[in-house]
Amino acid sequence: MAGGSLAFKLWICVCALLFVHSHCFYLPGVAPEDFLVGDELKVKVNKLASTKTQLPYSYYSLPYCRPKKIVDNAENLGEVLRGDRIENSPYVFKMREPQMCKILCHITLDAKTAKEFKEKIDDEYRVNMILDNLLLVFPIPRPDQENSFVYQHGFHVGLRGQYAGSKEQKHFIHNHLAFTVKFHKDAQTDSARIVGFEVKPFSVKHEFEGEWKNEKTRLTTCDPHAKRLVTNSETPQEVEDKKEIIFTYDVEFQESDVKWAYRWDSYLLMSDDQIHWFSIVNSLMIVLFLSGMVAMIMLRTLYRDISKYNQLETQEEAQEETGWKLVHGDVFRPPSNSDLLCVYVGTGVQFFGMILVTMIFAALGFLSPSNRGGLMTAMLLLWVFMGLFAGHTSARLYKMFKGTEWKKITLKTACMFPAVVFVIFFILNGLIWGEKSSGAVPFGTMFILVFLWFGISVPLVFVGSYIGFKKPAIEDPVKTNKIPRQIPEQAWYMNPAFSILIGGILPFGAVFIELFFILTSIWLHQFYYIFGFLFIVFIILIITCAEITIVLCYFQLCSEDYLWWWRSYLTSGSSALYLFLYATFYFFTKLEITKPVSGVLYFGYMLIVSYAFFVLTGTIGFYACFWFTRLIYSSVKID
Repeated sequence: MAGGSLAFKLWICVCALLFVHSHCFYLPGVAPEDFLVGDELKVKVNKLASTKTQLPYSYYSLPYCRPKKIVDNAENLGEVLRGDRIENSPYVFKMREPQMCKILCHITLDAKTAKEFKEKIDDEYRVNMILDNLLLVFPIPRPDQENSFVYQHGFHVGLRGQYAGSKEQKHFIHNHLAFTVKFHKDAQTDSARIVGFEVKPFSVKHEFEGEWKNEKTRLTTCDPHAKRLVTNSETPQEVEDKKEIIFTYDVEFQESDVKWAYRWDSYLLMSDDQIHWFSIVNSLMIVLFLSGMVAMIMLRTLYRDISKYNQLETQEEAQEETGWKLVHGDVFRPPSNSDLLCVYVGTGVQFFGMILVTMIFAALGFLSPSNRGGLMTAMLLLWVFMGLFAGHTSARLYKMFKGTEWKKITLKTACMFPAVVFVIFFILNGLIWGEKSSGAVPFGTMFILVFLWFGISVPLVFVGSYIGFKKPAIEDPVKTNKIPRQIPEQAWYMNPAFSILIGGILPFGAVFIELFFILTSIWLHQFYYIFGFLFIVFIILIITCAEITIVLCYFQLCSEDYLWWWRSYLTSGSSALYLFLYATFYFFTKLEITKPVSGVLYFGYMLIVSYAFFVLTGTIGFYACFWFTRLIYSSVKID
């Protein structure tokens, strides 16, 4: 035991060191940077993204203007998994020095590059850029509010439409970018901090005088001396074979009252706070309804039952009684497939710990959008470290079921759920790789994921199992009979399939409104930063899962059906089925995905999410029912 304790302490120390390292790793770029007049501002390019295909591509997968040498930025694990590729660009800004009609480069399209541009325009791809760790946005005025904007991430590669009376749909590229850099000036010094990065894209068919002289060429369509900006009234630049395209840009600097600490606020403002509050109120009503039922059962029915059972004096009276007391000799009988139940409960505890800690850190502001990939990296690392609790939980439950082969159950706990997810993820990654998307996870990252799994998570699960199995077994409050009691015929509404499906509706109903915002942030590339709301909804989900399972478990025991182990897990876990059905509804009503590969990716990832939700909610329901049954059967006198 001393050796186990020492090993446990050693693992805790190693995990603490790793956590400190990872903490430093996924919180980059949060320190402010001061710029003086004339300081160079480095614009970086990010991925090309589309809500229609959900397949990200590298910026330089299109023949855009390139710097002399393309340099990739160091990326964390979360950024790689999301398909983010951050590279340098040829855009050169000087702090608080406006530029107009700045020529970037000149290219001539061939049939192949013209086709690539057309495909990206048809699929509504957007170009993403970064300046001082701030995303480029395109402000769209709100029709209902004056001087208020909705910010769209990046700008579209181009547009498609008719021009000059032509009935044919043509493709036009956005080749002139009017950048606006907003800064907040320090009152005491001449330095300033960047608090905004906006763009207005235009499509302009540039013309020039004489021969092409690179940046020294004089454009007749854009006069920097007359300070005449390019507008949409000019002839747009068509995308066709052998067409010449000149890329240009303007830079304007605007002083802002917004301080650096609040520069993300305008990006994160959501116009539907009222809907979030409606979600909370809706969920609270469900919780209050269920709490009332549980209170009635616990305070009235159960109290009456326990008092009556404890006052029975003769054996004849006891035999005449019906209800949940009669199954006391079978209620703690180990269920069929008890090994699988131990594995699922252990995995659910692992999920619960990961989500709870992630929510706390997110609510405290550690996982803000400025830390790109931080949320996913944190969740992966926490999942790995929570393997300790998964192993401990499954081993304790396994020993209670009189199991002896703890290593076997530990290996299943460490590998079953991750293996299922990894197989699905590997297949989806192969599809992404086949589309030549930057979202494909490279071999090196795959190796890191496998190392985190087998190098850290599996050993931690074994450490947790070893400690859990060494502890004394959990004692049942009543003895189990040797011969199982026959279960009487049940009413139609107590049919397992019916009660399980009914049990999943309320937990899903408590979260489905918030689920809409989560799906929107993932699949429509919007920010989700209302972690305070999400944390409240998560607490409501826990209470709802627990209460609905307790209510249905009580009804089941009263009808003398003692097979509650798996049913308690499946009752609240069935909410995952409704989640997947809602995801299907969302796909057909809110998304405009047309490519078969993109559809497979959507349903593949949502299948993983639904499976994880099943494991989480099922475990919550199981432990609520486990606590409930032990409480009521320890309160009655059993001869």
